[in-house]
Amino acid sequence: MTKRTNIAMRVLMYCAAHTDRLVTKHEIAGVCNVSENHLAQVINQLAQLGFLHTQRGRNGGLELARPASEIVIGEVFRHLEQPVPLAECFADVDNTCPLTEACRLRDLLTNAANSFYATLDPVTLDALVCDNGELLQIISPQAICKTATPSEVSVDRQASPPLANVTLLD
Repeated sequence: MTKRTNIAMRVLMYCAAHTDRLVTKHEIAGVCNVSENHLAQVINQLAQLGFLHTQRGRNGGLELARPASEIVIGEVFRHLEQPVPLAECFADVDNTCPLTEACRLRDLLTNAANSFYATLDPVTLDALVCDNGELLQIISPQAICKTATPSEVSVDRQASPPLANVTLLD
């Protein structure tokens, strides 16, 4: 996962915990430990993709552009990660690999990526934030999630082992 996607998810989760008001880039930067400059780029991209609504001015800020229950995590990842090629052979311009036409690795990597997104597709933003007391305690101690009830959403934490040795790309 790229650093940009990681920051985007923090922004979306923060906004989902604060549906009652506009939030500011400054407060997100402080709570999520992100530079405001990098955050501004991510916020702009999320707004262009239709995940955030931004409002300029003295009383400005940002909020989710649609309910957290309608933001699918797989969709967010696809929009933000797709431009990053998994391997050189996926790049349209810079592919110098002489094995591309006969290599089976490309198909395996494509299937692996599709499986990754398929795992994220049933999960919505509210499933990550609502009924997650530990997260809400960090990003919004007074928040009350106003989307789906806990019985309507769930994230199966036992379905797969945690990722190890994951490197964030820039």
